[in-house]
Amino acid sequence: MTDCGVVLASAALGCALVLGPPAAVAQPAPVAVTGARILPIVGPPIDNGVLVIGGGRILAVGGPGTPIPPDAARIDAAGRVVMPGLVDTHSHVGGIGGADSSATIQPEVRVSDSINVRDSGFRRVVAGGITTMNIMPGSGHLLSGQTVYVKPRRGSTIEELTILDKDGKPMGGLKMANGTNPLRAPPFSGTRGKSAAMVRERYLKAREYGEKLAKAGDDPEKRPPRDLANDALLEVMSGARAVHHHTHRADDIITVLRLAKEFQWRVVLHHTSEAWKVAPQIAAAGVPVSAIVVDSPGGKLEASEMRWDTGAILEKAGVRVAFHTDDWITDSRLFNRSAALAVRAGMTPEGALRALTIEGARILDLGDRVGSLEPGKDADFLILSGDPLSVYTHVQQTWIDGRKVFDRDDPQDRLHAVGGYGAGNDQSPYFCCFDEQHAYGPVSGGGQ
Repeated sequence: MTDCGVVLASAALGCALVLGPPAAVAQPAPVAVTGARILPIVGPPIDNGVLVIGGGRILAVGGPGTPIPPDAARIDAAGRVVMPGLVDTHSHVGGIGGADSSATIQPEVRVSDSINVRDSGFRRVVAGGITTMNIMPGSGHLLSGQTVYVKPRRGSTIEELTILDKDGKPMGGLKMANGTNPLRAPPFSGTRGKSAAMVRERYLKAREYGEKLAKAGDDPEKRPPRDLANDALLEVMSGARAVHHHTHRADDIITVLRLAKEFQWRVVLHHTSEAWKVAPQIAAAGVPVSAIVVDSPGGKLEASEMRWDTGAILEKAGVRVAFHTDDWITDSRLFNRSAALAVRAGMTPEGALRALTIEGARILDLGDRVGSLEPGKDADFLILSGDPLSVYTHVQQTWIDGRKVFDRDDPQDRLHAVGGYGAGNDQSPYFCCFDEQHAYGPVSGGGQ
């Protein structure tokens, strides 16, 4: 019996690590987690429940009578809580860098080209129970580049973490921002009106590019030169790629909704400090919100009217709500606290837990794969020491694709969970462009 009360039937199984995508490595034997209170998210809690996984997928979820394969390794999780892995719809771990100071709209930039998978942030992520993430470039531009959806598996390249669609293509969205962050000297915008005008102009050019492609058909002589920026914008206007839009003030939120309607964006509103002022309009537009919940609202003038009860107000208005960390704004290890604060401010416990899991999965077009404990879905789950909404609860184990990637009983994992010397050992910063960065200010970093 370990000090967290979880018994592993196989020491080898307990030390298993993911070295690549599920399809690239042999799958472990079936595993049955028994005796826990299971929170499937899409159904009522199950006391003394059983979760059976195999081949990287969930095989069964049910009560104590659920059949268990005879060759399954067993984990006695009596007294613990089992729930789906958490989905973070907005993170900046990995030492990310997106667009530079040459322009405020750069849709051709791919954040995946800048992510260091050895960054200690990925160990903090699994210590907090996050199993799916949307890693984004920063908000210092009107459009800072393409995001990437990942699972924080053990891996040596970003390709080993990237989530692929059914056609084998990396999944991700497009990061945009408005409000004060992109307001700077040319070539950036200087006013909110100019910001919207620049966005309109760029999407209209992409639409013209798409019309030329359509007219050219299969004739290579008539096709315009390949344009990576326009290609990305066409994906947005076709609905193939979602816009993840940083926005705070109520008027900025309405501007995003206006542009989304004009250019047919499938948009997600991020942060939304003043969404509580325009909840009916957001609901009428059918647009989801990825909200940040912090214990010290403010930090910048446009976020000064952020409220803890935004989640509750949006929930009551019928808006789909997910939460995000914006790591480091909220440390990934404390992600479940976002739901607890939202409940304290009036959100239903069920809605807050959905905001940590299935709603985020749906926002990332992954609702059929992650975000709930259902047969056939990816075996991404957590073993918690208690109620996920309690400040006293710890993540004991984190599993991704049926493999354990974090165990609080492991001294190295515990170090990343609690911090201290040795918890971060990242590469030294690369200061080749320090003078330029100092002159123009942070143009690709994260933050609200």
